[in-house]
Amino acid sequence: MRLFFATTLLAATTVASAQQLPPDTAAKVATLAQKILADSGVPSASIGIVQDNHIVYTHAFGLARVTPPLPADAAMAYPIGSISKQFTATAILILQQQGKLSLQDPVSKFFPELTRAKDVKIINLLTHTSGYQDYAPQDYTIPAWKVAGDPLAVVHEFAGKPLDFDPGTQWQYSNTNFVLAALIVEKVSGEPFAKFLRDNVLKPAHLEDVLNLNVDQSKLQVTGYMRNALAPIRPAALEAPGWYFGDGDLAMPVGQLLKWDLTIINQTLLTPASYKQMETPYILTNGKDSGYGLGVQIFDYKGHKAIEHSGEVGGFVAENILFPDDHIVIAVLTNQEASAAAADITKQIAPLLLPATAPAATTAVDPATTTAEAFAPHLPTIVAGLQKGSIDRSLFTGNCNDYFDATALADYQSSLAPLGTVTSVTVGHARLRGGMTFSSYRVAFSGGTTLIFTVYLEPDGKIEQLLVEGKA
Repeated sequence: MRLFFATTLLAATTVASAQQLPPDTAAKVATLAQKILADSGVPSASIGIVQDNHIVYTHAFGLARVTPPLPADAAMAYPIGSISKQFTATAILILQQQGKLSLQDPVSKFFPELTRAKDVKIINLLTHTSGYQDYAPQDYTIPAWKVAGDPLAVVHEFAGKPLDFDPGTQWQYSNTNFVLAALIVEKVSGEPFAKFLRDNVLKPAHLEDVLNLNVDQSKLQVTGYMRNALAPIRPAALEAPGWYFGDGDLAMPVGQLLKWDLTIINQTLLTPASYKQMETPYILTNGKDSGYGLGVQIFDYKGHKAIEHSGEVGGFVAENILFPDDHIVIAVLTNQEASAAAADITKQIAPLLLPATAPAATTAVDPATTTAEAFAPHLPTIVAGLQKGSIDRSLFTGNCNDYFDATALADYQSSLAPLGTVTSVTVGHARLRGGMTFSSYRVAFSGGTTLIFTVYLEPDGKIEQLLVEGKA
């Protein structure tokens, strides 16, 4: 099947202008995309590129559905996950422009019953500096997400807990923030969030074929997939309606995402003052730059300003990065969860379009690294158990025990056992999220293979997630 991925190339349909990516660059994009899909086993990728302020490339590779085979096409809508957050931030900014709210309004103005609602401001929600715990940090589907959810109930549960930190003092990614922001849009506008978004954001941006996953899941032509360790892919289920609300509920073709990106680059939907607020990183109380604006990450990429966000929902991962000063955008949509393929394709396309002008900025060590390093020595024993098709269930949370059912254990055993024993474990990046410590590890085996494992640890040390992202 991987050979098929490497040899299947399907053209996208619509290009928004007569301009095209130079043939030699297009050939390089095709080559690297095919190789990454072949190496990772991810079924498909839909890729879009803006250059010189024009959409110059939209192309899909691989299979939108593996069985029966359905070729991927860039006209197909893929879920964009958390890239949806910038649409929600735009809705808030529109209401601010209308004088109906302010980013400095406290949450208590709208939901006074929530934890420290007088201290948390709307701007804290949109910049992930509220202290409200993330309700959805996992990269697999937990049991709760398999049945319909209620956004208000989610907010009451997770924004009703004690804060993870004082508002404005730390940055910690939390989907809960944007569910609450979408509920504020509803309360202020007097309309359902999806209707306000459609009428005030999507239509003015001239976006077409945009799906809302709370009501339009049946319209998706692309199937999402998951993989247990290195075993063959299996169909994945999207979260049930109501679980993503303002934080990850949109799907669209890659060309439509590029049209959205152009509204940001050309500042056509909001006022210049609103775009400045969106693209200005929040400064924490200690004076540190959080690197995050309103629903977007802001950073320096080798001397170029970058506006970026990734996204993941059940079965899908997306990556979207804008270089506004250079009028360049790269967007990649894929159909396998917990995979780095979208990011890898983006990283390899970027140098083709944007030569480096400065060294990449260094990243400070996160304090979560200490916890990650303490867990590393336990991984060889856990992996050895998985190679035999077993785990010590006392080490795992209820959600993770549910994930490791008989099918998952059999997949882990069949794909990990041939790799040999673990010879080394190296800690990658670590951070705090959802009241847990997230960390990645490079795990080398005696047979010569190195895999990337991702782990979430609860404060009591229980394992909430342990997944194989793929080969290093």
